[in-house]
Amino acid sequence: MRISLLSLAFLTGPVLAQVPLPQPPFMPPNASSGAVPSSSGGVPNAQWSTLLGNLLYFYEAQRSGKLPSTNRVPWRNDSAVNDGSDVHLDLSGGYYDAGDYIKCTFPLSFTVMSICWGATDFGKGYDLANQTPYLDDMLRWSLDWLMKAHPSNDTLFVQIGDTDLDNAYWGGDQNIPEPRPSYQINNTSPGTDAAAGVSAAFSACSNLYSNRLFSSNYSGPATLQNSTYAAELLQHAQTLYSFAVSASQTEYQNSVPVAGDAYASSGYGDELTLAALFLAWATNSSSLYQDAENYYTKFGLGGYDGVFNWDSKTPGIPVLFAQIAQANPGFGGGNISTWQSQAENYFDGIVNGSGSGYMTRGGLLYYTGDSDEASVNPSLNAAMLLTRYAQIASSQNKKSSYLNYAKSQVDYVLGKNPMSAPYIVGSNPNSPANPHSAMASGGNDTNNINTSPMQEAYVLYGAIVGGPDQYDRFFDIRGDWPETEVALDYNAPMLTLAAMHALNDSSDPFFTSLQPGAYSQKQPQGFPCDAAYSQGCGGPRLSKGGEIAMAVIIGVVGLTIFSLIGWLFLLSFQDGKMG
Repeated sequence: MRISLLSLAFLTGPVLAQVPLPQPPFMPPNASSGAVPSSSGGVPNAQWSTLLGNLLYFYEAQRSGKLPSTNRVPWRNDSAVNDGSDVHLDLSGGYYDAGDYIKCTFPLSFTVMSICWGATDFGKGYDLANQTPYLDDMLRWSLDWLMKAHPSNDTLFVQIGDTDLDNAYWGGDQNIPEPRPSYQINNTSPGTDAAAGVSAAFSACSNLYSNRLFSSNYSGPATLQNSTYAAELLQHAQTLYSFAVSASQTEYQNSVPVAGDAYASSGYGDELTLAALFLAWATNSSSLYQDAENYYTKFGLGGYDGVFNWDSKTPGIPVLFAQIAQANPGFGGGNISTWQSQAENYFDGIVNGSGSGYMTRGGLLYYTGDSDEASVNPSLNAAMLLTRYAQIASSQNKKSSYLNYAKSQVDYVLGKNPMSAPYIVGSNPNSPANPHSAMASGGNDTNNINTSPMQEAYVLYGAIVGGPDQYDRFFDIRGDWPETEVALDYNAPMLTLAAMHALNDSSDPFFTSLQPGAYSQKQPQGFPCDAAYSQGCGGPRLSKGGEIAMAVIIGVVGLTIFSLIGWLFLLSFQDGKMG
């Protein structure tokens, strides 16, 4: 493999100082403490601070590679320490993406971008909660691995591990199946979205470590300024952006088909736009800002009303445009109102119910298709964007409506729902007890993961699960991955929201009002009808179109039968009269 002089500088650079970790370390309290209202009555609220700490702790449980001496998760072990050996590189480290053991660059880059962006806006919440050292620790474990995954200007590793082999394994972290192949994109096998997505993550985090403040509407970045580390991140961001722009443009799974098994990209226009925009802010470049505007138009990103997630970054773009236009009017020629209009068209659709999402009966924002395999994540991502944008909304009425809607979604996730279940593991006695996690389950029987063992071996504190179905039902079944699987990107929006609440909210999270046993009294019986249990529900569900067609068929058949019965009755009546 060709290694450039630039990348050699990356690989051999000094270890840059981190924010010292607290002593004694923060450890998640028992879930029972989440049913006890705090007594402080001030800011930061103790329960929000604890929740923020738990959310960060989850990432520590997902670590791959050789664990540091500061590891806080006693049941985790060194794992996958030989990753990258097939390409003669050290690609150990980083994070397992979900409840399994593959490492995926595309969703990780979105996760890191989201967290760094949030810690730039509401970073003082981390400071107040005394969680900034753990934020720094979490980000560096991500970013240092992403830098290793970018060993040369035009090479980026996008997945470590075989998806099929990994999916067939259910067990602990010491017997992860091998081989664990390393998959890359490069000049001959490019991937515009993956390269641009990682570039955006590096730029967003470079802004955070550079202590760059958007405006006084926000609290400002968490206190972890490190100009040397920021410069290193920016260097990677610039070379990856150049790679994304100069190489043939295509979705990365076209070059690495195996990556599409779990995280296929639907397009690269949003990643290119976001990468140019974050890089414009990091380098004070009006030309890159103009490039981002051109991409937004070229790829027809205006008018999108779908989800914000690891694949679809479009809803966040007008928000970032507006933030930058406000902070530096010279970039956009004073066009903040244009981007406010774009952002508010999207957010008004959510709040007023005219967008592509709808509200479940219990009050959860739900997108058919996108929410079916993780309902809580689209809701929290919307709440996070609403909360961020509300600070610069065009009117006080819009600000209030956006913040109120965001609060309703946060409250739902924290237990104000028909199940009385907070969808964060270990936060309350009613939290999910059976997250779909091969590491935490303690079992190794792939055919009986729900019952072997009966009780999850380890509490995966701070993990946000997939969430309830469209009927607000949550079954808490380990094998039901759409409802109970955990993932890196699921926690990202809640980190930003929890930091904002730690900064501004003296009242407790909703779950402190739930008493033990509230969920068990409402837990549904049987099995859910979703991707994991469709056969247990009488076979796969019909599409909406199929349901309509079936209703028409049943109606026609019923009408025919009714007409036939009527005709036979009339014939019988006539025969009787004639007799």
